[in-house]
Amino acid sequence: MLNKLHSVADRYDELCARSEQPDFYADPQKAAKLLREKNDLVPIVEAFHAYNAALQEMEDALELMSEEGLKDFCQETYQQAKEKSEELYRELQILLLPKDPNDEKNVIVEIRGGVGGEESALFAHSLFRMYSMYAAAKGWQVELMNYNETELGGVKEADFVISGRGAYSRMKYESGVHRVQRVPETESGGRVHTSTATVAVLPEMEEVDVQINPADIEMQVYRASGAGGQHVNKTSSAVRLIHKPSGIVVACQEERSQLQNREKCMRMLASKLYEIEQEKQSSEVTGMRRSQVGSGMRNERIRTYNFPQGRVTDHRVGLTLYKIDAIMDGAIDEIIDALATADQAEKLKNAQ
Repeated sequence: MLNKLHSVADRYDELCARSEQPDFYADPQKAAKLLREKNDLVPIVEAFHAYNAALQEMEDALELMSEEGLKDFCQETYQQAKEKSEELYRELQILLLPKDPNDEKNVIVEIRGGVGGEESALFAHSLFRMYSMYAAAKGWQVELMNYNETELGGVKEADFVISGRGAYSRMKYESGVHRVQRVPETESGGRVHTSTATVAVLPEMEEVDVQINPADIEMQVYRASGAGGQHVNKTSSAVRLIHKPSGIVVACQEERSQLQNREKCMRMLASKLYEIEQEKQSSEVTGMRRSQVGSGMRNERIRTYNFPQGRVTDHRVGLTLYKIDAIMDGAIDEIIDALATADQAEKLKNAQ
């Protein structure tokens, strides 16, 4: 690991020197790429310098320990520097882990009502609200793409983009089946019902990121449904794209023009095709399903929201929090932090 750290520090020094050259910005695209690389190395280099400083402090304390009257002070200094160096070593191990190239991308989130009829649709709406509030707290933007409501205010399907730095790095852990246990408003006997909703999180891809043959796409237009006034009811602005080779269907009805809705559909299609290719590559490399934490697999229950007991349990890491109201208002960082930590631990284990 130390050899790798020295290589990183050398590369950082090289980038710093290059960024000070007069012709550095002659090629703006290349300059931007190098500056991003330099900024990505800053946390590693700073932690490495701090680690080396702690090692030096340990060495200095050992040298002075034999001096009269300094033993106790030097022992304490040595112990503190040792603990700091061990902490920084663990931090550096994590910083050196390969990064998901999509972590900084925006995300496309798809929520669908699952088992449970109208109650599952109402829960899907609760999840949409939770993620919208989480995005707002992070300073991210939410952009609706497709939203179909039920008569009671539930959601059959909600597709939306969350735009913001690092959105995918946080939201990628939300893919899966979410289960709710609560007494529905329509339940007269006070019985607790169990329902589910599914969440899919994809890194947003542009058309240039994925090759799509125009001949493979069938486009359909239709009138948007739901609230929206006369324009929605009278204009065939909604767009549905069918990718014939894969059978993938994407739709968007939130914009006022066919062109805008088609552009959004193409981004959704590119993201879905990218996900299929990534999962195919992963299966070929590992020969098995990826671990649930960080994998984005959707066919297993990942979390339970139990309203009578006021608890939320994430089954992947065995975390239970008794703060369901705050969580449903978007306070999900504690859960995501636990999942990210477990993901890092798994990667460290596999790297050794």
